[in-house]
Amino acid sequence: MWAYIVRRVLYNIPVYLGIILLVMAALRVNDPVYAYLGKNASTEQIEMLEKNMGLDKPFPVQYGRFVLKLVTLDFSTRSWEQDLPVSKIVADAIPATTMITVPALFLTAAISITIGLICSFYRGQGVDKFLLILAVIGMSISFLVYIIMGQYVGGFLLGGESGPLPFEIEGYDTKLSTLSHWTQTPFSAIDNWLKYCGLPVLISVIVSMGYDTRFYRAVMVEETGKDYITTARAKGATNRKIMFVHMLKNAMIPIITRIMISLPFLIVGSILTEYYFTIPGMGRTLITAINSKDFPVVEYMSALFAAVVIGTVILTDVLYAIVDPRVRLS
Repeated sequence: MWAYIVRRVLYNIPVYLGIILLVMAALRVNDPVYAYLGKNASTEQIEMLEKNMGLDKPFPVQYGRFVLKLVTLDFSTRSWEQDLPVSKIVADAIPATTMITVPALFLTAAISITIGLICSFYRGQGVDKFLLILAVIGMSISFLVYIIMGQYVGGFLLGGESGPLPFEIEGYDTKLSTLSHWTQTPFSAIDNWLKYCGLPVLISVIVSMGYDTRFYRAVMVEETGKDYITTARAKGATNRKIMFVHMLKNAMIPIITRIMISLPFLIVGSILTEYYFTIPGMGRTLITAINSKDFPVVEYMSALFAAVVIGTVILTDVLYAIVDPRVRLS
């Protein structure tokens, strides 16, 4: 297995370097120096800022330096906009994103798999048709519409200090990113999480459930026609055991595929959620850096996103071999 992992990592190194090359080249289409100094800057000011930004060197040299810093795990490059090390900016943004994406991922998977099992068992009946209609409606509405309606209904009408729901329209408590807040005051931490992260997570789950429910239903319907289901029923196994033991176990390969594919998209998809809910996560940090032409932050975060996607693909193949002995890594 380890030989396979090393081989896949080596195969993906050119892909990773190519992604970094494209990102850096795309960023340099518009010169950021004029965005910081304006069009009336003197030649001396332009040359000095280019030197400070590291843009005075040829593009291959800039690319080589950045790759070398990634290889040596040197994240000490300072942000042009905030004048802080990129490592601190990214480290401060990761916990806020995790507070949204991790609960949304597990809740979406658990609810969608359960609904998929129910739909497959009652295939063609009223329950199946009703849940399928809800799934199609959920897929047909834009993510942005869910955010706007969720903020209005969940945060403005029913949330806040006077509403029955604990949701806020925007904001984030930085104490949620500290482990001591969760260990010393767990009830207060849960209350703060519901207040600032509950509504974004709820919206993310509703948006993702439409796609995932249809996928898991198709997987489970295919499983219901296989011989082992007929054998289990002939032996007198209960419907609950057939659905949640036999079917679920044999459908783990497509389930793992769906969950692992969703993971990178959840991180990228949090951009809209974090931006409209004013959550200082990776998505909002990336958008802010792009708008301010803060190249170091954009480059490092793009490299991190690419590493997450590649790592997820490799991990998916490894999980195949773990859950299904018939799969061999070669």
